[in-house]
Amino acid sequence: MRLILLCVLLLAASPLRAAERLNVVASFSILGDFVRTIGGDRVNVTTLVGPDSDVHVYTPAPSDAKRIADAKLVVVNGLGLEGWLPRLVQSSGSKATVVTASAGITPLKLGSAPDPHAWQSVPNAKVYATDIANALAVAAPDDADFFRAQAKAYLERLETLDREVREAVAKIPPDRRKVISTHDAFGYFSAEYGIQFIAPLGVSTETEPSARDIAAIIGQIKAQKIPAVFLENISDDRLIRRIAAETGSKVGGTLISDGLTGEKGPAPTYIDMVRHNIKALTSALDH
Repeated sequence: MRLILLCVLLLAASPLRAAERLNVVASFSILGDFVRTIGGDRVNVTTLVGPDSDVHVYTPAPSDAKRIADAKLVVVNGLGLEGWLPRLVQSSGSKATVVTASAGITPLKLGSAPDPHAWQSVPNAKVYATDIANALAVAAPDDADFFRAQAKAYLERLETLDREVREAVAKIPPDRRKVISTHDAFGYFSAEYGIQFIAPLGVSTETEPSARDIAAIIGQIKAQKIPAVFLENISDDRLIRRIAAETGSKVGGTLISDGLTGEKGPAPTYIDMVRHNIKALTSALDH
């Protein structure tokens, strides 16, 4: 009898626990991973811009407004990345709290605009994680201790990751620490770890390089003997392949920039992404 009663109580509690989960919308896949890692089984996470998709040029679907309307928290990158999002939040009529995960990070500038790709520095990712944990704790105070414990464990993993990247870069000869990538997504990585990235596209994949821009980059590659060019998982590869063909630089692989891969890809999580990128860079540059 006691066993039956216990089973009934557990079955009754399970849907309640699921119903109590905090509904969170993340603007794109990298933020979605941060929220899932810290929120664990206490959150339901919906990501608007999914794996291998480009947040710069995303066009919201009608279903996105419904997702935001049902959310208690909307986690965004900020720094001008999601230009399409404020109108979407407004049109949804949502009363969700909008959390800017990059708050507290001093942005790099590209011209007069901030560079939004702050997650490419692992120390910055620790700021993202802390901001998200704090927002989750405020939104669901009964689970605050759980979120803080999850964040503490994740911050320790990020600390280890940061050391891995620094040790890997240290093995690359200084004169070989320069590459070409599709668009200017790696400024924070460059500033943090000392690898120079040159991009034919600007900070956003919406821009198109002119013939003069491409000619200038080809000249720069030849003059500086830049050893490798890299594709990106979110971008058309034709431009980079053309530059590689005209300069003789090798294609060093594909870097993960603005979106994670699917579960079967090489970078379904942020930590996987950073490890994939540093492995691709060191393989192309350290010999």
